[in-house]
Amino acid sequence: MGRFAIEPDAAGARVDGAVARAIPGLSVAAARRLVAAGAVRLDGRPARKGDRVRAGQTLEVDDARSGAETPEGRRVTPEAAAALEVLLADADFVAVAKPAGIPSHPLSAGERGTAANALVGRFPECAAASPDPREGGLVHRLDTATSGVLLAARRPDAWRALRRALADPSCEKIYLAEVHGAAGAGESLEPIGRAGRRGARVRVGGGRAPLAAHTTWELLEPRGQTSLVRVRLSKGRAHQVRAHLAAAGHPIVGDPLYGDGGSAAPETGLRLHAWAIHFRHPRSGETMSIEAPPPAWAKMRD
Repeated sequence: MGRFAIEPDAAGARVDGAVARAIPGLSVAAARRLVAAGAVRLDGRPARKGDRVRAGQTLEVDDARSGAETPEGRRVTPEAAAALEVLLADADFVAVAKPAGIPSHPLSAGERGTAANALVGRFPECAAASPDPREGGLVHRLDTATSGVLLAARRPDAWRALRRALADPSCEKIYLAEVHGAAGAGESLEPIGRAGRRGARVRVGGGRAPLAAHTTWELLEPRGQTSLVRVRLSKGRAHQVRAHLAAAGHPIVGDPLYGDGGSAAPETGLRLHAWAIHFRHPRSGETMSIEAPPPAWAKMRD
């Protein structure tokens, strides 16, 4: 348990600010999480959100928890032995193919088994490229159940440049999805907002803080009760493809949030694949086109 005396010049500060000041490299947001988790004591009692400190008081902070909240402590744990399909690597970024069923990156320190763990095990410099150390350099993410292309930066300046490139209207992301029903060509311009207590779902046309979203799709292959479609979008929102298709009457096969709960495809789960991404290289300006080989369900049957 680390102990810190409150100096006179810190008197009146909120307790989370005092904790962040006492521990080098700790952000106020991380300090706030420590307070909420009960890892901080003020003069021997558990600190509460909103507490103000006085000169001469003593702060006690759980060393193990505070270490995990520093940038170094929150960095992705490398897993060099993990399998990783590298699609392209240059001096600025790495493109990999994420399998379905594994998260893009850890949510807490020490978590393993994510795409970022494997990425940092192969390209250690990615660990320091993103502002949030848990991301391991990733400039975007895919849902755990979604497979496909992921991009990660190899340097902080490349991370910022790639984020701008992916936010540019010239960027295009292409997905393959198997959906319920006889789907034809379609389009949705409905905004998407968060829904539910923790924002685990989204709502088309409403929800909290709705953001503009544009999705188009076309039929690739009719499959009786289902259809294989190709979906295009630019700047993606959370669950955009899943929510827009479901709202159009064509939920993705195996979708537990917006569809049938996966009963139609228990062996493969969610049938959504981030097949390709087209964007301008942040340094050369060259148009990059990167594809992740589609899984068996996403291949044409002809």
